[in-house]
Amino acid sequence: MTDEAGPWLVVGLGNPGREYAGNRHNVGFMVADLLAGRLGAKFGRHRRAVAEVAEGRLGFGGPRVVLAKPLTYMNLSGGPVAALAQFYKVAPGQVIAVHDELDIPYGQLRVKCGGGEGGHNGLRSMSKSLGTKEYVRVRFGVGRPPGRQDPADYVLSDFSAVERKELEFLVDRAADMVESVITRGVEPTQNAYHGG
Repeated sequence: MTDEAGPWLVVGLGNPGREYAGNRHNVGFMVADLLAGRLGAKFGRHRRAVAEVAEGRLGFGGPRVVLAKPLTYMNLSGGPVAALAQFYKVAPGQVIAVHDELDIPYGQLRVKCGGGEGGHNGLRSMSKSLGTKEYVRVRFGVGRPPGRQDPADYVLSDFSAVERKELEFLVDRAADMVESVITRGVEPTQNAYHGG
């Protein structure tokens, strides 16, 4: 991976503001924060995009990585992502979105490239702004809401006490998957992580 091809852009999807910090919808921000810690990087406001970014390298002399947390609400995430992709000259195939996924049970993580958005407003906005669906997604399963709870209310509620017991481990594993995609590619990551 040469620098001429531009860095990887890892986008944690979420909503800005302290009241949303523990929401299921904000798991992308949680993973981005953990990755920033691993890179020894701090988030700061970007001058060209409505987003916080942190930059670093994966390992000594490793691939360049730009972590981003859009500061718009979820349904407008695409604008800042497209602005950052343009600014850093990142091809869509080197964009990784980390997001909550209703269609996957809690405790399961999946990675894929392209495909539909499954009704996820952040992904829909990204696809529209990037002009393609061919970017990588690290999908963090949150499961379906219990009973008749509205999915929108469900993703905007905090993880349950039971879920929180596993949350740190799962955020850590999702961060591992992001690093694996960058260093090894999507298919080897699927082979390594989709067993459980």
